[in-house]
Amino acid sequence: MFAIIRSGGKQYRVRPGDKIAVERLDEAEGTELTLSDVLLLGDGDKTTVGAPLVSGASVKARVEAHDRAPKVTYFNFKNKTRNKTMRGHRQQRTQLVITDITAG
Repeated sequence: MFAIIRSGGKQYRVRPGDKIAVERLDEAEGTELTLSDVLLLGDGDKTTVGAPLVSGASVKARVEAHDRAPKVTYFNFKNKTRNKTMRGHRQQRTQLVITDITAG
């Protein structure tokens, strides 16, 4: 069984036991949480597509850790003005372990 969920404006294809990194969530490490934004459920030959969400479906996950993504650097250069700028960014994220998918 698999599901496509929405978290932080992005979509993830998950199965029980998968580890995913999502945008930072305000949950403590080790806590269980329920993700109710399920867009699609697949179980063998049976597929349920939500409009926009599958009613009654949910995905349970455990917060494993909070960390930061690798640094993304970018360099701006403007010719003839001697204007150079180097900047970087590290996105905050949460590591989740998918424990269960409920069809509802």
